[in-house]
Amino acid sequence: MADADDVRRLAVSLPHVEEIDSEGFDFRVGNKGFVWSYPERVPGRRRVIRTDIAVLFVGDEAEKQALLLGEPELFFTTPAYDGWPLVMLRLEAVDVDRLAELVSDAWRMRAPAELLGDTAPEARDTSGRPRPEADGPRSR
Repeated sequence: MADADDVRRLAVSLPHVEEIDSEGFDFRVGNKGFVWSYPERVPGRRRVIRTDIAVLFVGDEAEKQALLLGEPELFFTTPAYDGWPLVMLRLEAVDVDRLAELVSDAWRMRAPAELLGDTAPEARDTSGRPRPEADGPRSR
């Protein structure tokens, strides 16, 4: 089971990540969001920031559908996110290792190419994704 503190720890461990001041969590790389708290909107009610749910950038519609169909216990979406390469992740349903993979994938897809080259080879896993626990240059 993961939580908002795990998201924060994993996100800030990645190079060049900036945390945006918000009611929950909001992380960007190269001025592009890659993981943030879910802003739940229910008609007729005030928006609620859900720190138990993370919104993740997933790259494209095919990846989004694969996650939604393959692991519905972890991922969901809402009509407000139709057409956007984003999924919502139930943090209580995911383990920290899988969360690390998802956060680093989202970071890699949003990081500008010149920042990807800035990640030392020893800070990457076998697929070339950055390891969240690797030390390296980063900003907050």
